[in-house]
Amino acid sequence: MKHRLHHSALALMLGSAALWCAAAGVQAQTIYRIVGADGKVTFSDKPPVSSDQGKVAGTGVGANAAASSSTALPFELRQVVAKYPVTLYTSAKCAPCDVGRALLISRGVPFNERTVTTAEDTESLQRISGENSLPFLTIGGQRIKGMSDSEWTQYLDAAGYPKTSQLPASYKNTAPAPLVSLQKPAPPPKAEEKTAAPNTARQPAANPANPAGIQF
Repeated sequence: MKHRLHHSALALMLGSAALWCAAAGVQAQTIYRIVGADGKVTFSDKPPVSSDQGKVAGTGVGANAAASSSTALPFELRQVVAKYPVTLYTSAKCAPCDVGRALLISRGVPFNERTVTTAEDTESLQRISGENSLPFLTIGGQRIKGMSDSEWTQYLDAAGYPKTSQLPASYKNTAPAPLVSLQKPAPPPKAEEKTAAPNTARQPAANPANPAGIQF
C-alpha cells in the first residue's frame, strides 16, 4: 500500500529528519562495512585505515550527492542538495529502476546511484532499507521503497527540489558505483633474496718452502 501524505506533512517529516541528523552529527554520514583478514565483518563510521581489510562498503543513507559537481549548481539548488541529498539504489535489468532514474534526471535532481549486484551488495541493502526490493530511494533521512511517480514527486516537492531542471547544460551526475566496493589487499612485499657475497679475501702468494700455505 502506497502512502499518500499531504505536502505539509511531508515537509514536516523532512524537516524533523534534518534537525535530528544535525543534532546527532550524522547527517550525510557514511557507514563502512569492513571485512577483516579473519573474515569478521564490522561496521564503522570511519573508513578503513589500510587496504588489507578487503571489502569495504560505503553504505551511508544520504551520502552527499554529486559532490564533485556541487559547486556548479545554482545556489538555491545547492542548499537543497546539502540538506536533503538523494541516493538511488538500482540493479541491472530493473525496469522500475530505469523509470525512477529517468524521473530524477528529467526533473534535474542531482543524485548518487548505487548498484546492487553481488551478495555483499544485497546484504548491505538489507541493512539500509530492511528489504531487498528495488528501486530504493533516499531523500535526506526519508526512505522510499519501490517506484511510484506520485510518491517520489511528493517527497521531492516537500524537500524543495525545483519542479523543472535548473542544472547547467554541462552538469553530469556522478557515475553509478557498486554499493560495496571491493578493494584487493595489497600483496606483501617480496623478501629480498640474499645471495652469498663472493669471497674477495686476498689469498697469500704461494711459497715454495710452505706449499700448504700455513700461517701463524
